[in-house]
Amino acid sequence: MFAQFALHERLLKAVAELNFVEPTPVQAAAIPPALEGKDLRVIAQTGSGKTAAFVLPLLNRLLGDGNSKQRLSIRALILLPTRELAQQTLKEVERFGQFTFLKAGLVTGGEDFKVQAAMMRKIDILIGTPGRLIEHANAGNLPLDEVEVLVFDEADRMLDMGFAEDAQRLAEACGPHQTLLFSATTGGNGLREMVAKVLKDPQHLMLNSVSQLNEGTRQQIITADHNYHKEQLVDWLLTNEAYDKAIVFTNTRVQADRLYGKLVTAGVKAFVLHGEKDQKDRKLAIDRLRQGAVKVLVATDVAARGLDVEGLDLVINFDMPRSGDEYVHRIGRTGRAGGEGLAVSLICHTDWNLMSSIERYLKQRFERRTIKELKGVYQGPKNLKASGKAAGSKKKKTEKKDPKKASASKRKTGPRPAGKPSVLVSADGSAPLKRKKPAAE
Repeated sequence: MFAQFALHERLLKAVAELNFVEPTPVQAAAIPPALEGKDLRVIAQTGSGKTAAFVLPLLNRLLGDGNSKQRLSIRALILLPTRELAQQTLKEVERFGQFTFLKAGLVTGGEDFKVQAAMMRKIDILIGTPGRLIEHANAGNLPLDEVEVLVFDEADRMLDMGFAEDAQRLAEACGPHQTLLFSATTGGNGLREMVAKVLKDPQHLMLNSVSQLNEGTRQQIITADHNYHKEQLVDWLLTNEAYDKAIVFTNTRVQADRLYGKLVTAGVKAFVLHGEKDQKDRKLAIDRLRQGAVKVLVATDVAARGLDVEGLDLVINFDMPRSGDEYVHRIGRTGRAGGEGLAVSLICHTDWNLMSSIERYLKQRFERRTIKELKGVYQGPKNLKASGKAAGSKKKKTEKKDPKKASASKRKTGPRPAGKPSVLVSADGSAPLKRKKPAAE
């Protein structure tokens, strides 16, 4: 019960109003030490209730005894890597703070700079992305000397996106404060360096290891011969799998646009989301998915974070993500908060080694799956030991052949064996080419 926490009565009222009864494991572990004012480093999977784990202690600290007058200064700063996640966090702050006098504001790119500057003089809690906040700091619009609580949410992703220096600079600009750092993964050396710089004598809470992430999500791989084959597999999965909403991830904007066009032509209600889309289009894509106007979102990793959509139960990796952490963030879109989901990765010969390294990182083995109607030639690498013996024996036989006979055999020609013709693919692997008939035919 949330009543077990020493939260202000106005916050407990909001929690009851929102029908929050039992705290999640991350909330039960993080809220008590956060209320005591300790610095925290928390590792917990996406969709586990992390936002409430830092929003409630933050609001409780700013409320104090509840009788102090509203102060016209920024007293809490929440940093996030993407606009979408920042927008969602603002909504959570407003929901939990609905019975308080505290005001929150959002600062991300794509909005009017002067309007944001004026808004920051009238709020207690500032939520934003590092890049835009640095722009305001350079313009003298960002007084942080009265900040009491600093939150880094999705800190590992923030570093992956190149925000390390900006985030640390913002932390240094804050007055004496409590720091709460949350991430879905342990991150690498960059995150450890950041923890050492921004946290003071922190308490470390690891609610799960990456191998335990998304236990409600089945993880499968399907081998494919080329990109056109992958497009066929995506079409089959979206036609035959039972799902409410789905995301298909690609590694490039070009492939996302191409796949989106293919799906729309096939009659699939879809939208596309990537870095070249402006804020209006990004918001429209996510709103349409949430409202059910579209069932499928084709996206690059810009959507791997900050996207919390109810009923999202299918993730397809058209391209394998480049790291284990990125894989975790992608499949974290489904199987959230104890729900069930399906994550399918399409694997060409160029993807196999990367997929295997991600399996080792997660200490898991993905389920192998075959779609009979679209079974390809490539089924994964052959046994290295067996292929080594075969290569050795072949070499010996070749050495015994008479050079003249070998040359003659190379010149021999004959009719093509009967059977299904092989499929030729264009240079970019995107579409099949029709085989031209020889002039003699």
